[in-house]
Amino acid sequence: MWGFMGFFVRRLADMGLTSLDMSEVRCLLTAVLLTAFLAVTDRKKLKIRLGDAWCFIGTGILSIIFFNYCYFRTIQATDLATAAVLLYTSPIFVTALSALFFRERLTALKIAAALMVVAGCALVSGIAGAGSLTPLGLLTGVGAGVGYALYSIFSRCALVRGYSPITITTYTFIFAAAGGLPLCNPGRIISAAASAGNIGFMLLFALMTTVLPYLLYTLGLEGVESSRAAVMVAVEPVVATLAGIFIYKETLSAVQIVGIALVLFAIALPAITEKRERPKSTTPPA
Repeated sequence: MWGFMGFFVRRLADMGLTSLDMSEVRCLLTAVLLTAFLAVTDRKKLKIRLGDAWCFIGTGILSIIFFNYCYFRTIQATDLATAAVLLYTSPIFVTALSALFFRERLTALKIAAALMVVAGCALVSGIAGAGSLTPLGLLTGVGAGVGYALYSIFSRCALVRGYSPITITTYTFIFAAAGGLPLCNPGRIISAAASAGNIGFMLLFALMTTVLPYLLYTLGLEGVESSRAAVMVAVEPVVATLAGIFIYKETLSAVQIVGIALVLFAIALPAITEKRERPKSTTPPA
């Protein structure tokens, strides 16, 4: 779902919205949609303990807002391809932080998968853009990767404290919407939302690129290690590339094909290895 972001972004840009405006639209509408849904279906999931607020400050402010701000600054300092490659250094940070805070095993396989993801994303995004890298672009690009990684870390902290994925996602974007307000232009957003058609498109944008993928990702963290989940998410630039080909008739180079294959192999590698190493059970399933 994240891979289809470009489809929505192009239309929103035509409405006159900047990247930070789009980020605020995502966060605000996601917070409204999820809060309204829980208010109707299960109000108990809207309750959080004050002492656990730091988890949602982490996911909302330190991850979503910090990542968006750094990513957009990177785009301004360099080009889209380089910014995308730097963003997908995030599996490296997730793997390291998960080993540090959650005692996840730091294996050669995990390190190899994370490095393959970075290399694959570099090929998919177009390594020729790396020549435009500046010191500011490098700093903010790595910052975007760290911010992106922090969602996995703080989400797992909230899961450990007993919060459901929908509660985590809801409060993530409540905090993110509040934190992103000073960075956007509310007047420009209101002007763009003047027609019912534009409002409907914005709601679909929030639902398809934020509500559903973040819920699914957070739910996935309940059964998958953070380092593994971070590698899986690297399918996003692959989907974005394929969407560009089928929707916008963009061309696919041989280098990008190699990059796509590398990313998919990195995602599949841990599962393949685990299946081979898993001992055969002699007891029939219950």
